[in-house]
Amino acid sequence: MTRAILVAAVALAGAIAGCGSEPTGAPDPEAPASTAKVERGPLADRVSRPGVLTFRARPDGAPSVAINQASGVYTRLPEPGDRVACGDVLYRVDDRPVLLLCGRVPTYRDLAAGDRGPDVRSLNRTLRRLGLGAPRGGEFTSATARALTALQRDRGMAETGTLALGDAVVLPEAARVAKVSAALGAPARPGTTVLSATSARLQVRADLDPTQRDAVRRGDRARVVLPDHTTLSGRVTRIGPAGSPRDAGAAVTIPVAIRLDRPRRARGMEGAPVDVEIATAGVRDALSVPVTALVGTPGGGYAVEVVRPGGRREQVPVTLGLVDTVAGRVQVDGDLRAGDDVAVPGP
Repeated sequence: MTRAILVAAVALAGAIAGCGSEPTGAPDPEAPASTAKVERGPLADRVSRPGVLTFRARPDGAPSVAINQASGVYTRLPEPGDRVACGDVLYRVDDRPVLLLCGRVPTYRDLAAGDRGPDVRSLNRTLRRLGLGAPRGGEFTSATARALTALQRDRGMAETGTLALGDAVVLPEAARVAKVSAALGAPARPGTTVLSATSARLQVRADLDPTQRDAVRRGDRARVVLPDHTTLSGRVTRIGPAGSPRDAGAAVTIPVAIRLDRPRRARGMEGAPVDVEIATAGVRDALSVPVTALVGTPGGGYAVEVVRPGGRREQVPVTLGLVDTVAGRVQVDGDLRAGDDVAVPGP
């Protein structure tokens, strides 16, 4: 927790409590007190950054590129914004379907029974996700051939049970077409770009200040506030290397990708700005009180008013630790126990 955040949180507490950094004076023992419990448990630190809703892409934020390997003429092409599932027809050359396979290794050879490799693994995975009974792993078996024949039949292709180099394009996952580079009626040449695409799944992208790089880890939980004030949960899935500033004179930043637990709730809001709060390393077992329970003491210290049985109040000096800005609690060290009641501003 940076000193600036801690000071801000404490200043807020002082403003709410009406004490600033001055002592509160003797409490009125007759006045009923609003109280909150001293708690023991985890507290989290937070990194807050602006972000934007976008479709998942490569680590640098750029879309993936589909490279054509078929020869002929483009007779059907998708439109920007179209969504294509793994195993569906992505485009057509000489009216022959070119399929979308999902994986990491681009097509580079014909595939047939007996072949092995990561490209075969991508084919088997796509066929299996379609429910066609393909095997696991990277071997082209008779089961692969049967499943591929069934897919070819369903997509109106020649039922060969083999996959020619120009029959498919590989992208990381189901695609949302971002840009089409080819033109209908133009020659389809092997090795040329036909389109670029992102994932069809919404995510959040935020840019960290380089000083925050060591605080954030893959797997950290995140809270995302949409423009309509809806709050979504997510998790950090990718932390990119420091990139060049987008604008001349801007600071270098580190891109972070956040996978949303329920991306459907953000559908139709792509490109919208959001507020991101990432829960980073905190403390697992801390004694804490609400930030609003803090009162100032002479010399700039802090204390809390413990409400004892019978309504008697006792001011207990405390040393402050980590501030959980979302929970509104602060770690304290003093003569306190979990379960003690501390005074807080009334409603």
